[in-house]
Amino acid sequence: MVKVEPIPISALQHWSYCPRQCALIHVEQVFSDNVHTARGNAVHALVDVPRAECAGTVRIERALPLWSETLGLIGKADLVEFAADGSAYPVEYKHGPRRQHLHDDLQLAAQAMCLEEMTGKPVLRGAIFHFSSRRRREVDIDAGLRAAVAQAASAVRALLASTSLPPPVNDARCRHCSLIELCQPKALAAHERYHRLLADLYTTA
Repeated sequence: MVKVEPIPISALQHWSYCPRQCALIHVEQVFSDNVHTARGNAVHALVDVPRAECAGTVRIERALPLWSETLGLIGKADLVEFAADGSAYPVEYKHGPRRQHLHDDLQLAAQAMCLEEMTGKPVLRGAIFHFSSRRRREVDIDAGLRAAVAQAASAVRALLASTSLPPPVNDARCRHCSLIELCQPKALAAHERYHRLLADLYTTA
């Protein structure tokens, strides 16, 4: 069996949000903060120090390292609650109000699948803790989400092996992305439209 180089769980979330963002961060190794990433960093600072505590019969592990040899993933869980029988319940912290985003659920599902491999016990649910509203949103780790994790892992692995950056999405996601100045989605989209127009002119001439 050929051992694959592990990829970070965070790359799955970045890819699901925007493949070009994923490539810029994990291939080009560039990053820039904005107000959204700064808020996220502040939230994660609350759970980024490894420690364990107990609440009744539940053991709580913070900043818990994760891995999966099957999927070729490594990462860290913000918080994992372990029941008395050793079963795990991952909790991912996100800034902002309670809302559903596939890229967040994908990240949580990848953590759950890692925990299954590490503990030998099924992980059927986890939660996203939305810091602004101080509310959890429970996520079922169902077959569709598991398939999406496997697909994303394969796509990220192919992206990391590629020598070219994916095109920018150039849509509403770009306004919230801290890499917008590095990515230049509008300029690249205009450049692409210009070259398509030239190609059409030469074709019809």
